[in-house]
Amino acid sequence: MPANSKHLAVHLESVIFATDFSPASYNAGLYASAVSMRFHTGLVVAHAFVLTQAALEVEAEIPLASQQRINLDHDLTLVAGALQSGTGQIETILLEGDPCAVVPALAHGNNKALVVLGTHGRGSIDRHIMGSTAEGILRHSTGPVLTIGPNVDILRAGALNIRRILYVTDCSPEAAQAVPVAFALADAFSAGIDALKLVHSTNADAAEQLARLQAYLHDAVEAAIPQDSLQPCKPRTFVGAGNPLADVLDHIERYEVDLLILGLHRSAFLGKQNLTSGVFPIIVKAKCPVITVASGATS
Repeated sequence: MPANSKHLAVHLESVIFATDFSPASYNAGLYASAVSMRFHTGLVVAHAFVLTQAALEVEAEIPLASQQRINLDHDLTLVAGALQSGTGQIETILLEGDPCAVVPALAHGNNKALVVLGTHGRGSIDRHIMGSTAEGILRHSTGPVLTIGPNVDILRAGALNIRRILYVTDCSPEAAQAVPVAFALADAFSAGIDALKLVHSTNADAAEQLARLQAYLHDAVEAAIPQDSLQPCKPRTFVGAGNPLADVLDHIERYEVDLLILGLHRSAFLGKQNLTSGVFPIIVKAKCPVITVASGATS
């Protein structure tokens, strides 16, 4: 069925692709462009940077852009020129400052935006938006973020085909933030949806946990999504116990999942010590793109 932004519970109006010009962000740009085309939204290509001391001195002395800024603007224009947007227009923005702060701030200032990131997952000191910086952006974002990890295949032209979505939850209120996004995307792509509940104990009663998960999904959908806005969707429900990372990755592989959706929060099972410490390894190892929806995100 044709997709349109009205299908999305988050009423997607723009896609923000945050790039550092590295090979790791290349695939993320393809996904950002494909999402923009699919949902007929605007596309913003952004790059966050910090001026070198030499550039600071130049710009302090004369009211002109430094060579660093000129070069970055040129690189950004080249990246944008290789992409397409759903509206035919692509905006480029240079963001001066810590990417962990300025990228989420840009998204917050653009109503109903989806941020798209790439990551190699090594947490190294690569130039700007990779590794631990991508995790930092997730930690500070209040809206949905699509992260393309290093194990996701390069997106071929016209190949944005979501056939099965996996929504992972611990049935907490925070995790429920992602329910409207999961079900609305399932509707928009006519995709099947799996719900995987992660529990602490390997001795958990599977039948009881499945019953709780089904009740949780029913209540979450009733509360978040008008019943006449979505096609009927009966999710398959699963319970994983013991090893969240292994359970999620095994499900993605076994059931050929095309998109993983997670709710982020500080205190529950997935979040562990902080907002993303338990989630980021999943993003890095997953063979499919991952959408995270932070606690407090608006719908």
